[in-house]
Amino acid sequence: MPREQNRTDEQREEPGKGITELIDSTVTSSYEDLLAIIEARMELIKIEITEKLAMVAALVIIAILFIAGLVYLITTIALFIGELLGHYYLGYLIVSSVFLFTFLLFAKIRPELLKNVIHNILLSSHGKKS
Repeated sequence: MPREQNRTDEQREEPGKGITELIDSTVTSSYEDLLAIIEARMELIKIEITEKLAMVAALVIIAILFIAGLVYLITTIALFIGELLGHYYLGYLIVSSVFLFTFLLFAKIRPELLKNVIHNILLSSHGKKS
């Protein structure tokens, strides 16, 4: 009988050890999985930030090229108008007056108009309509 009692004691200890080991391995694997998920998320965030920075850099370069082209176009228009009127300064005066009127329109008369135009442009670039 004592031998049978020893066996049952051993059998009782083994399932206890099995459950403890199972819980330990489950917690360990869950922890490792959590670390892997966090690491993957960090990499994804790095990729997204890099993509957004590249987009901003590309837009800045495009904006600089656009502004340079616009400056040359405005100068050409001013020279052309000045040549038509016989004096170059008149061409620059007319072109400057257009810019001054545009500034007054957006700054003093209807400041919300520019905000609304920019807002609509940004929404349309994301495929949304206001």
